[in-house]
Amino acid sequence: VLGKPAGAEEARQMLTALSGRRHEVFTGLALAHAGREVCGWARTEVTFRPLCEGEIERYVAGGEPLDKAGAYGVQGRGCAFVRCVEGCFFNVMGLPIARLLELLSELGLGYDVGSGGLYVGLSSGGEAHASLAPSG
Repeated sequence: VLGKPAGAEEARQMLTALSGRRHEVFTGLALAHAGREVCGWARTEVTFRPLCEGEIERYVAGGEPLDKAGAYGVQGRGCAFVRCVEGCFFNVMGLPIARLLELLSELGLGYDVGSGGLYVGLSSGGEAHASLAPSG
């Protein structure tokens, strides 16, 4: 399990271990609403291309890997290390959106892409019954 590196040396070690290899990113989710709870998880495989010592050193010196699990940010400059992502890209970033929406659905909730808010239930025409989004 690779968490956030304690410092630059540990970041270098993590990136060296990931270089040219495939690894798995797991995220667990637990949601509760109206007295119900649901849990789930997401798994994504990430393959790194082989990295040279110099690029690892420059990346670590830039500071980005120091606050990232696994010592890389797929959404940042660390994307240059990634050869392939199999599964949910957003899981690698930290929140598997598709899995989150599946779990919300199990609770009878949904996400309104128009307003960015949550809703409870749908009408027969696909309209939200009651919004949980803050007003204002």
